[in-house]
Amino acid sequence: MKALPNILSVGRILLTLAMFAALVAIGAGRDPGGQLAAFAFWAFVIAAVTDFLDGWLARRFDAITVWGTILDPIGDKILVCGAVIGLLAAGAGPAFALPAGLILFREFAVSALREVGAARGLKLPVTGLAKWKTAVQLVALATMLGTALLPFLPPFLPLGLVWVAALLTVWTGIEYLVQTRRGLASLT
Repeated sequence: MKALPNILSVGRILLTLAMFAALVAIGAGRDPGGQLAAFAFWAFVIAAVTDFLDGWLARRFDAITVWGTILDPIGDKILVCGAVIGLLAAGAGPAFALPAGLILFREFAVSALREVGAARGLKLPVTGLAKWKTAVQLVALATMLGTALLPFLPPFLPLGLVWVAALLTVWTGIEYLVQTRRGLASLT
């Protein structure tokens, strides 16, 4: 039971790679029946659920490990970035490109801030708003991936949710930048 959270994190990464490959194939016109689109959607949904489960199980069963603390955030970034880039490759369209770019920029920028901070002994704890940001990102990307499978969704909803996710993403990125600047200033 103690290894289950890490197994879920590795599974999330593998599912994300499969989802990404399916989206690239869709972009290349290799999904006339829509099976790859359905696979990409369900792979993403299952991977997103494991994001919640692995952390909950690790805390519940006192199974927090060094590998888990490494794999979980990496799995999160790979899932979000893989879905964003995969959707772009599948032809999500120019209206998706700007919020997608904002999401990608923030994800890489915050990773860099964490790395710079860690090298100087500064920790950047995940904020409550950043956890909500991740949840909104996952819901928004799921709706983008599921537009063909979820015909009851209003047409503006998937892209609208992506914009909400992008704005939360930028906001939390700014919070981390301010937190890093303050932390580094206090070290000098």
